[in-house]
Amino acid sequence: MQALRRKLDELEHKLFAKGKPLEKLYPVFEMHDTILFTPGGVTKGSTHVRDGLDLKRMMITVVVAMVPSVLVAMANVGLQSHLAIQGGAKPLDNMQEAVYAALGMGYDPANWLANFVHGACYFVPLLAVCFAAGGAVEVINAIVRKHEVNEGFLVTGFLIPLVVSPTLPLWQMALATIFGVLIGKEIFGGTGFNILNPALVARAFLFFAYPAEISGDKPWIAADFSKVDGFSGATWLARASSDGMSEAGLGSLNLMDAFLGFEAGSMGETSAAAALIGAIVLIVTQIGSWRTMLGVCLGTIAMASLLNTVGSTTNPFFAVPFHYHMLLGGWAFGTVFMATEPVTSPFTDIGRLIYGFFIGVLVVLVRVINPAYPEGMMLAILFMNMFAPFIDYWFVQGNIKRRLARHAV
Repeated sequence: MQALRRKLDELEHKLFAKGKPLEKLYPVFEMHDTILFTPGGVTKGSTHVRDGLDLKRMMITVVVAMVPSVLVAMANVGLQSHLAIQGGAKPLDNMQEAVYAALGMGYDPANWLANFVHGACYFVPLLAVCFAAGGAVEVINAIVRKHEVNEGFLVTGFLIPLVVSPTLPLWQMALATIFGVLIGKEIFGGTGFNILNPALVARAFLFFAYPAEISGDKPWIAADFSKVDGFSGATWLARASSDGMSEAGLGSLNLMDAFLGFEAGSMGETSAAAALIGAIVLIVTQIGSWRTMLGVCLGTIAMASLLNTVGSTTNPFFAVPFHYHMLLGGWAFGTVFMATEPVTSPFTDIGRLIYGFFIGVLVVLVRVINPAYPEGMMLAILFMNMFAPFIDYWFVQGNIKRRLARHAV
């Protein structure tokens, strides 16, 4: 390692230092250098807090927390596809299926290795395209603005594939990632300055620009239904929106399957169990705020219980209890990995509770009141992202006034 360290220092001095031939590409060199070694510069001065957790370690910890969701995503995509194929659907005719077929595995839902491999054939290409497109945007912005390449996209690069459908075209993934990074983060100044979650901005772009690939029944299951009559790939949230707690809706739902994530939906959002494991990791490491998560839970319970009490003769979704909201769709994943993002959420403790509470209220409102869009986590978090600075401002100003009054200034 010492020899590698000396070689990198030599390359920096000869090629990438100020005034050298590749000076403009220094951010690219620095990115690889800090992946291999810790940054050479240190913060000095008595006003700074000494902490061993830098941005890189924080992002890596969040990625580790997402590993269960990634594993369940690949296994469930394969499972749902094999169930559909077993029911008469056909495998999609594309390169991913060719790779899968070359491994010599059958389309057996009981074979979890086959399920995992099948799902990986859809998740891995989306992940690779996302990192390629987002990484290119990050590097270009770093070169143009003459600053270091931040590690912020490490988490965003995993989040975006986890909140989309497995059948999303790769070119749409590239467009959405570029849009999310540029509009959601870079125009505000880059990592640490964005007011919106870039991954959710990317998903919102897909939802409004290409709704056919991110909504409806077919996108959630990687199989061809063109020759199958009567097969539905509708998510449980869609069924709740149309049929409520009846047998055609959530009445036949196995809550354990919903908790584990064996249902149709965005690849990484189906498993509340995987999100719960991630929540424990983030809370123990103090990277994710338990106050925000608690606030979302309280808001969801309050609004769902209120709507249950009010009831409706025309909208069956009013009768869905709060625990169903927590198990279905992107509620758990959004609560753990999206709502708790430090940059876009408040930094005051009570502010985080209020922020999370209104996310919980809004996600139930969007799901129940708007029958055209049964999933509401994305819109709820993006909406509250814009109010996070106001929440902090209100509490900070209130604290300043109390201190001034206490000291009679």
